[in-house]
Amino acid sequence: MTAHIIQTNPAPFQPVDLDSITLDIIENALRNARAEMDAVLFRTAMSPGIREQHDAFPMIANNEGKMVVGQFGSFIHGFVSNYDDTIEEGDVFLTNDPYSCNGAVSHLNDWLTLMPIFHDGRLVSWAAMFGHMTDNGGKVPGSLPTDAAQIFEEGLQIPPVKIVRKGVLNKELLNLLLRNSRVPEWNRSDFNAMLASLRLAERRVHEIVARFGVDHYIAAMAEMLDRNKRAMSAIIKMVVPEKKAYFEDYIDDDGVGMGPYKVACSLWREGDIAHFDFTGTDPQSISSVNFFLNEEMFKMFLGAFFINIFDPQILFNDGFYELVDVKIPEGSILKPKRPAALSCRTHLLGRIFDIMGGLLGQGSPDVLNAAGFSDSPHLMYSGYNKSGEWYQLFQIGFGGIPGRPAGDGPDGHSLWPSFTNVPNEFLESYFPLRIVRYEAIADSGGAGLHRGGNGVCTAYEFLEPGEISIHDDRWLTYPWGVNGGNPGARSTKELVRKDGSREWLPSKCDRIKVMEGDILYFNTWGGGGWGDPLKRPAERVATDVERGLVSVDGARAYGVVVRSDFSLDLAATEALRADIAATRPPIELFNRGGTIEQLKARCKAETSFDPPRSPVFANWMGSPAQPRQPA
Repeated sequence: MTAHIIQTNPAPFQPVDLDSITLDIIENALRNARAEMDAVLFRTAMSPGIREQHDAFPMIANNEGKMVVGQFGSFIHGFVSNYDDTIEEGDVFLTNDPYSCNGAVSHLNDWLTLMPIFHDGRLVSWAAMFGHMTDNGGKVPGSLPTDAAQIFEEGLQIPPVKIVRKGVLNKELLNLLLRNSRVPEWNRSDFNAMLASLRLAERRVHEIVARFGVDHYIAAMAEMLDRNKRAMSAIIKMVVPEKKAYFEDYIDDDGVGMGPYKVACSLWREGDIAHFDFTGTDPQSISSVNFFLNEEMFKMFLGAFFINIFDPQILFNDGFYELVDVKIPEGSILKPKRPAALSCRTHLLGRIFDIMGGLLGQGSPDVLNAAGFSDSPHLMYSGYNKSGEWYQLFQIGFGGIPGRPAGDGPDGHSLWPSFTNVPNEFLESYFPLRIVRYEAIADSGGAGLHRGGNGVCTAYEFLEPGEISIHDDRWLTYPWGVNGGNPGARSTKELVRKDGSREWLPSKCDRIKVMEGDILYFNTWGGGGWGDPLKRPAERVATDVERGLVSVDGARAYGVVVRSDFSLDLAATEALRADIAATRPPIELFNRGGTIEQLKARCKAETSFDPPRSPVFANWMGSPAQPRQPA
């Protein structure tokens, strides 16, 4: 099964000599077109997830479907190979089904639009945009149930369809899709915004081709891909050792009382090729924490990780993909079989970045990163206001970025470069809530030569009765520190009722009823620390205390004594550091805050929750569920 691309001009593209100035102009024109796609989307979408938080990803690819500029890597080859119909000028395709596109999108809220770009009867490019829709149907507002057992509970599934055929919108199909959303006007606006961004990309490609010629355009895209390949080849040879490295990390629970779930990965290099093997990863969950990790998407994660660390000037595209080999076992929590639920996949998505950080520095500890991205906390709040109108919030929160070789981790920041926080003024204007506290949590970043970023406390006072859902993790395991750095703090969620009663909420929950005057304290985790805390200049610790990022007591984790007026007690600091150095255990490469067994044994005392039960895994081929086998 493969698509049939209708091209009315059979003439092949011709090789040309491309000078560096022309190449740079075309490269920057495409970069600008990608930025314009974002601008069009963010200015015309309605949902705060896209409009304010920028949970959307553009792409412009070459005629073979390889991403040349963009952010989330290309999936076009898989689409063309599996789409059983024609592809013609003026068509636009839509899907949200991870199982129909090999995980190019990873849950049903992400609507993916895709457009072929033709010039003079020949396919010259592709443009794509996908964004997170606030609601896609399903059994809970927001379409992200924490306790789903199958994908059918998570909302409308859209296989790849032509939503626009030869320039004509299929209005009936669009209306059918919108009928399945609790916020249809937001979805309509967001879809139209994505469509407009594709039209913008098409127009800019035509302008570039008209100025430089189609052959120069095709040659420039090929050279941009090759540039990326050469740069990434050098980085891979520099940081990926030939000796096999191994790392594992865990997500804490699955929302139905079981966990932790292990992700295991081995890394080594053979010649120019970096190999990632996820053998040893736990089987798929019977709940919704599965993450359908497309191999190309993992390569994209890797490229973004490398480029942000080593050289942000490198143009991020698909050129290096043949330098990376990825093996993900079928039926694992990273490659589940349909109809496994996927709505809570953000926990594993974030944890993949921690896995990469733990692997890539083992051969060169000086470039090792601590844990920090770890997760993508979500809050949903919905109900009917006093006027009888439906309101529905979807918001992404951020924890602490890990301490790094280059310096401290930012506080309350997304590791993903385009994501931003929703302004509190926007939230208070559009939703029945008030933000009564919004601040970094002192001491939540792991102590180190380079401090982990602090988590954030956001206190939401609800002004209308409604229901909330929470998605988060790192409540049991810690964001680990490296090279002597301490782990970051765990996440917590506390609901304080109007009558003063208090309750701790689990990190994954739905259908929590709230009343007017109730306050939710949504506390995210901190990033792990990097390097020996005793080597951090005492003056910097004192400055952190003065800024409220570290407490006076917390400064003692660095061996620093700070007076109440924020001045340093140098003599006491010298004595404390000498005492800590003489009595602490040997420094290890990773500091996880304890083994899984130790963390579970301390769980009730430290978190107020019972430890999760050992996972039971479903076999989707028909045999009964199986418990985890001993290692």
